Amino acid sequence: MKFGLNLYSIRNLVGTPEGFRETAHKLKEMGYDTLQISGVPYDPALIASVSKETDMPVVLTHMPLDRILNDTDALMEEHASFGCKNIGLGSFPFDKMEDPIKMVEQVAELNEAGEKMAKNGFKFFYHNHHYEFYKNNGQTVYDYMIENAPYINFTLDTYWLQYAGVDILDYVKKMSGRIDCVHLKDYQIIRKRISPEETGPVSPDYAPVGKGTLKWHEIIPAMLASGTKNFIVEEDSAAQYADTLAEVEYSIKYLKANF
Repeated sequence: MKFGLNLYSIRNLVGTPEGFRETAHKLKEMGYDTLQISGVPYDPALIASVSKETDMPVVLTHMPLDRILNDTDALMEEHASFGCKNIGLGSFPFDKMEDPIKMVEQVAELNEAGEKMAKNGFKFFYHNHHYEFYKNNGQTVYDYMIENAPYINFTLDTYWLQYAGVDILDYVKKMSGRIDCVHLKDYQIIRKRISPEETGPVSPDYAPVGKGTLKWHEIIPAMLASGTKNFIVEEDSAAQYADTLAEVEYSIKYLKANF
């Protein structure tokens, strides 16, 4: 199996063209196969160059909402230049999810952009957090999107499904055919430290894949059965560690050894 990394995980290392290029080579040596563009300078020519140099295809991006809705043609042209057919959105504002009218309007706009992409050989992907499981008129925003926006595909994020308290395997099955891209993100319970002398509350946190509590030997086969093609590691907190690359190296070693 092939696995990629969402570069947002290591945003502290890839914020310059030089850092992006150097770090991409390290990821390749580490065992990663593909990249998601997020948290790096968005320069299509640079992305194409680094992707070709490292033989790491770009399988997904996260782009600004305004460009997805209002600059769709240019966005598709740019993505074609670095060989990526999947255009993603990290989220849309929670205040629109809360408002029943604005929520319906926003989902309709995203679906329209997704339809335009589909007609040109691209796919639009929406990445979930936990707040899409806010109930609006008796139904979660996420379920509304699934049922009413056929041109929205989903970057299903395992950590946030767990955090939201829903069944990961149920959603993997429910979304069969629409989760070509997924975020593999593990979940752990830790006591956070406020300072060297003071500990904070016990709470959920991100973890390298295989180091947390999620049942990957059930989740990944279910994803394969539901049509997932791009398995992308994401660990939001990796950038906060002194050895950022060691965090994401743990994930790829675990995945390559087990799948």
